[in-house]
Parts: sequence; structure tokens; C-alpha cells
Amino acid sequence: MTHLHAGLSAETTEKARLELNENPDTLHQDIQQVRDMIVTRPDIGFLRTDDDFILRFLRARKFDQMETFRLLAQYFQFRQQNLDMFQSFKVDDPGIKRALMDGFPGVLETPDQHGRKILILFASNWDQSRNSFTDILRAILLSLEVLIENPELQINGFILIIDWSNFSFKQASKLTPNILKLAIEGLQVNSAHAQHP
Repeated sequence: MTHLHAGLSAETTEKARLELNENPDTLHQDIQQVRDMIVTRPDIGFLRTDDDFILRFLRARKFDQMETFRLLAQYFQFRQQNLDMFQSFKVDDPGIKRALMDGFPGVLETPDQHGRKILILFASNWDQSRNSFTDILRAILLSLEVLIENPELQINGFILIIDWSNFSFKQASKLTPNILKLAIEGLQVNSAHAQHP
């Protein structure tokens, strides 16, 4: 048992072994093999390559090292291509803070029966005079980033539920193709390292 498994319940450790192909005996070797691939992409600034960080990507890709590296590269490439979105990327940024206070997203306290954290968003509650779509997206991405620090969630995953009922045409008209493309890319890359396809 390594420090990378510290704090995990026996049940979660077993789930990681059975469902994600996680082997405590080869963990450091698996991480190092992904880290060794970084030199193949000098075009990307890999800003974080510590064991804990790479492990969460390995878990998301069931320890397939090539797929893990591809996801890690996409994660940093998205950040590199959207630098403005990640400036002042913290909870006390005024736009992010306002979106979080308005429930974008809400995070339920109790996980589902599989141990997954549930994030929920009521699209019709979007007051465009208070929150830009970009700030809401940044708040969602920051929430995912904070949640995925938890090793239990790296193994169990999470669910994002968006309720589109009563979403008005006026609200929808603000969602340009460019904004939607940014949101889809951002959610795919940033939530992918918490999902197990």
C-alpha cells in the first residue's frame, strides 16, 4: 500500500483493482511510463506532472497508458488554447464566486449508491445580467477540478445533471456556436479524468 492509496477504504481500493485495473505494486511504474511520454509533446506545457496528478488520469483511463497520456495532453492543450478562461481560476474570482453562489453548479452532499458525487445545474435559473456563460463554465470546471482531488471520486466518478426545463429562447440565444463548442470541449476534457468509459 503506497501513500497514493492513503485514506481509501478497503472497498474503494478493491473497486479500483477490479474496475480500473489498478495495481498498487506497479503504480509508480505506471505513473512513470506516462510521465516519460511528456517529451513526445514539446508543444504542450505540462504544468503539473506529480504522481497524484497523473494517477487521476490513469484511473480515468483504466490504466491504459497511451489513452492516459492522450487525455493528459488534451487537458493541458485546452488550457493553453483558452488562457483567458483560466486566469484567476480560483473560488474568489468575482465571476466564479457569483456563479457558485447562484448554484452554478450545485453539488449534492450525498453521493449516489455507487459513491459518485452529483453536480446539478438548473439552466432556467441563469440570470444573464448576473452571470456570463463563461463564468458559469469556469465555475463548473473549477468545481470539477476541486472534486477530482478526492481519490474516492477519482475511482467512483461523478454525475453532472443539467435540467433544461423552462430554459427560455432569450437565454438560449446567448449560446453561440463558439461558446457551445468551448463548453463541450471544456467539459469533455475536464470531466473525462473523472469518468470511466
